Amino acid sequence: MAEIIFWITIFLVFYTYIGYSLLVMFFSRFFSNKVQKGEIEPRVTFLITAYNEEKNIAQKLENTLSLNYPKDKLEILVASDGSTDMTDEIVRSFADRRVKLLRVEGRVGKTETQNQAVKSATGDIIIFSDATTRYEKNNIRNIVRNYADSTVGAVSGRYEYYNPTGAAIGVGNILFWKYENFIKSSQTRIKTITGCCGCIYSVRRELYEPLPPDIISDLVEPLKILEKGYRIAFEPDAIAYEETTEKASEEFYMRIRVISRGMRGLLYMRKLFNPFRYGFVSFQLFSHKLLRWLMPVFMIVILISNLFMIGNSFYNIILAFQLIFYSMAFIAWIGERANIKFRLFSIPLYFFTVNIASLISLYKTLKGYKAVTWETIRK
Repeated sequence: MAEIIFWITIFLVFYTYIGYSLLVMFFSRFFSNKVQKGEIEPRVTFLITAYNEEKNIAQKLENTLSLNYPKDKLEILVASDGSTDMTDEIVRSFADRRVKLLRVEGRVGKTETQNQAVKSATGDIIIFSDATTRYEKNNIRNIVRNYADSTVGAVSGRYEYYNPTGAAIGVGNILFWKYENFIKSSQTRIKTITGCCGCIYSVRRELYEPLPPDIISDLVEPLKILEKGYRIAFEPDAIAYEETTEKASEEFYMRIRVISRGMRGLLYMRKLFNPFRYGFVSFQLFSHKLLRWLMPVFMIVILISNLFMIGNSFYNIILAFQLIFYSMAFIAWIGERANIKFRLFSIPLYFFTVNIASLISLYKTLKGYKAVTWETIRK
């Protein structure tokens, strides 16, 4: 029995990280549902949600003001979630440069802040951004050209992380998002993606639906749009640059918040798991979200079932590989605390950090935990 459980779980791990990506790459070669892009200039609201971003907000606004889009068709709106530092004052200093401030009192969290900001937005297209991301000059044009296709309800841009300090956790983060971008490109060629990149995504304002404050918007808002019969496009030429976290502990606590909100989001949108009605969307959510978040459970099952088969040389080798992999993550973690960079161990460290965060998030979600507010991590 232990051997059967072991191999079933091995298959699930292989499918989640390798098999699924190979499948979508394969299908993308045979199914071509290209977005019919066009050079259009709809009115755009560029919405920056911020909390205590006095160190970043001025640079972000300068970057936004430099973007290549007609000034009379671009509304720049900063939604401040009860900031207690100089964020609001800095934003007000840009008032004569077409920047508007919406202060939301009560520290209501990112999703509710967005809900309230969209009510006052005037753009036909809403682009959601964070205060710590830098956009390339033509990003707005690259995003909105997808809306020439009437079947498109939302568009996600692409993350590009940079790691100025060479931190091991940052190297793992960069590799992970290159993998994610590859998958998103394949998914959108087939038909649609299911979730967007939080600091660079957009929706048609008429399709935006207010969400509960404990729900992660960059996953659930696109899912609500998919539910209405529209597709979500991935635009690889709309690039948002962001600095990676420097420490595993920063990535760990951020991932607990993000994954917990994501899990609650999938519970909120559980009807989309009906494959007879939602087909490719259900396939993506099961393969690329649910199974990935269950990965730490699979890894524990593999380790425990492997222990029951000690004595067989083949299974002894597999056990040794597991222990070496986890030891590499531990060494990288110890090295980080001693300010020693073990870049060769970046993948084990990132893998271990994210999956422990997933395990804790699963526990917290089952206990009814709700993550509403957030703290600035990336400086």
